[in-house]
Amino acid sequence: MSGKSNRPSWPTYFMDITFLVAKRSTCLRRAVGALIVKDKRILSTGYNGAPTGLKHCLEIGCLREKLNVPSGERHELCRGIHAEQNAIIQAAYHGVSIKDATLFCTNMPCSICAKMIINAGIKQIYYHSGYADAMSKEMLTEAGIDLIQFDAG
Repeated sequence: MSGKSNRPSWPTYFMDITFLVAKRSTCLRRAVGALIVKDKRILSTGYNGAPTGLKHCLEIGCLREKLNVPSGERHELCRGIHAEQNAIIQAAYHGVSIKDATLFCTNMPCSICAKMIINAGIKQIYYHSGYADAMSKEMLTEAGIDLIQFDAG
């Protein structure tokens, strides 16, 4: 038996799962997945889409697209919840503490999600792609949250 292993590192493993979670997204503009992990255990997942019981953009169209709203702006004009928000909400809904956890996300969180992440006590973020929201990175850095851009490829 060879000494080499094809096993992925823990960050690669979790980031790969994050991309699988993103496939559940119902957003017409960007499929995003998020995973909250602590002690090498998945605590919660989330993807972007409309709140439970509401019609998804796949069904009724995208207001932001119709209004030509640029990425990273006017979040209030979207009926969807971001993946990070859904992961935090799912943990709260099921009574799972995410204090001191790590967030894996396909994209750098926006400033609205950054505020929630800071107050939820998440300490580290692995993300794959950037996002057009400079304030997010500033706030997360100021809060002392480790930001790691990670290529799962």
